[in-house]
Amino acid sequence: MTVLESVHEAHGATFREVGGRQVVDNYGRPERTHRAVRNVVGAMEYGYGVIVVTGEDRVDYVDNAVSNRVPDEDGAGCYALLLDPDGRVDTDMYVYNAGERLLVFTPPQKAEELAAEWADKTFIQDVEFEEATDDFAVFGVHGPKATEKIASVLHQTGTPPAPLTFERGELGDAGVSVIRTDDLAGEESYDVVCSADDAETVFDTLVNRGLNAVPFGYQTWETLTLEAGTPLFDTEIEGALPNDLGLRNALDFEKGCYVGQEVVSRIENRGHPTQRLVGLAVEACPDPGAAVFAGDEHVGDVTRAAQSPMREAPIALANLSWERPEEALKIRIDGEPVSAQQVDLPFIDGSAQSARLPTYE
Repeated sequence: MTVLESVHEAHGATFREVGGRQVVDNYGRPERTHRAVRNVVGAMEYGYGVIVVTGEDRVDYVDNAVSNRVPDEDGAGCYALLLDPDGRVDTDMYVYNAGERLLVFTPPQKAEELAAEWADKTFIQDVEFEEATDDFAVFGVHGPKATEKIASVLHQTGTPPAPLTFERGELGDAGVSVIRTDDLAGEESYDVVCSADDAETVFDTLVNRGLNAVPFGYQTWETLTLEAGTPLFDTEIEGALPNDLGLRNALDFEKGCYVGQEVVSRIENRGHPTQRLVGLAVEACPDPGAAVFAGDEHVGDVTRAAQSPMREAPIALANLSWERPEEALKIRIDGEPVSAQQVDLPFIDGSAQSARLPTYE
């Protein structure tokens, strides 16, 4: 459940479930809210799962388990993947070195099982795992004025200098960690992490103090990230091969990692990707899973689609075969073929570029 249900309700929120956790869907007029975020700044509460990792071997243990290099310096983090025995994504995560502990942010449905799985696989290592989702609140701040917004309310420190680094300071009377994130909405972006007890104060400060920020929910988040060409866990990433997603920011190609129970020397999938994640301009919004055809050949499937408030037209992400016929694309919508055109990602150029923008070599 969201940490601030009554506060969100006072703002007119409607709710839905994401990964088993109740989150804000929207506060009404989501297209207008979307434009406000794109033009100025907005704030939302995330539904992350949180794992706290402690012990002398905490960095080595997590570093050996995931696809990216876990930093050993306080105040730095990484985006990483946990792969299954077939090299497909079991979960993605952000790992932050917070001095004597690591904070691991996962999709909400993954935190409890991942903490238990890692605990079961410890032998002589000095490492402990605690699923601590209910102890924290995490708020995202996005928009071309996000840096100005954070600077207007953050005390005792400045804004973080680089992506996936953080600074400790205060918002109002609450202690917070402010993370410069990887711009998944295609705009300047920060995460603000605080204790659950301070969540109401921090959210009020983000929305109403200094430079005001419009509150927004997951419906707007999904259209922002779609316009930015950002794959999300539930719709594009889970169960996929990293190379097929072009998800190179999650991979350190020189390190080993655990894939299931076995250590491998490199996590890059051998050979060319079999698929690629692309953007489509479409005449109508297809459902997730809608088939994409080139002529009579099935060449892929839609992962998600929405009406883009900024383009004022439907857009979609789709997994298409790496090699496909040079024919016009069609999507089946309610059994009828509808024209689609592949377009370059991102769909919209914002104040920043998503670090997950698909990249293929």
